[in-house]
Amino acid sequence: MKVIIGLILMLGFASLNAKAKQIAIVIDDIGYHQRDLELLTLPGQVSYSILPHTPYAQAFATLASKTNKELLLHIPMQALNGKELGPGALTLNMNKEQIQQILGTALASLPQVKGVNNHMGSALTQQGQAMRWIMEVLKKRHLYFLDSRTTELSQAQNAANFLGVENIGRHIFLDNITTREQLQLRLDELKQHATEHKFAIAIAHPYPETIAFLRHVLPQLSKQGFELVPVSKLVERKYIQLAEKR
Repeated sequence: MKVIIGLILMLGFASLNAKAKQIAIVIDDIGYHQRDLELLTLPGQVSYSILPHTPYAQAFATLASKTNKELLLHIPMQALNGKELGPGALTLNMNKEQIQQILGTALASLPQVKGVNNHMGSALTQQGQAMRWIMEVLKKRHLYFLDSRTTELSQAQNAANFLGVENIGRHIFLDNITTREQLQLRLDELKQHATEHKFAIAIAHPYPETIAFLRHVLPQLSKQGFELVPVSKLVERKYIQLAEKR
């Protein structure tokens, strides 16, 4: 058994060396508009996070599966700014049963997803108990959690670690400002992080400026020494690295 585990780890480390400087880009807020379906023509292994119970959620998920694109559930969570959350939202006044039932229903509506990340959530993700209730659902379904990190005080990854749910965090928001200069600056920061740490994750949104920018820059990544991968590949990489340290 020890020999087999050793071989698996060796193969994993060899894979890591062969796939240095990996980048994942997640497009959030998918599902409200028919034009979202066109995002599936973006080049490479872009990941997409779908808002539950939205008009084009099902159509997008079906098409994405046919084109081998990785999907996440973009679950709305209560924010500090009080913005409207949309259907399937999780809020501070909900108990365990309510949170788990609402999340379970959203996941059942999108069985194609491999993970979950938070839509807003700067208030809810600070609540350790609520996040543990959420992670209980993800653990049963063998899903990973991507912390969008909308607050520095997020307890999401602590809760995931406590319950043994694979997880990872966002490094860069690509398009808080959608001028080409700012998009390029954020992309450069993403590539710098990937160069220093061998991987990096960006979250972006389906803004026309963002999509036009990505269509232009994504084909160039491989020539620059970066590999665009689904988020799950970086989750896997994280846990191989943790095993190596042990």
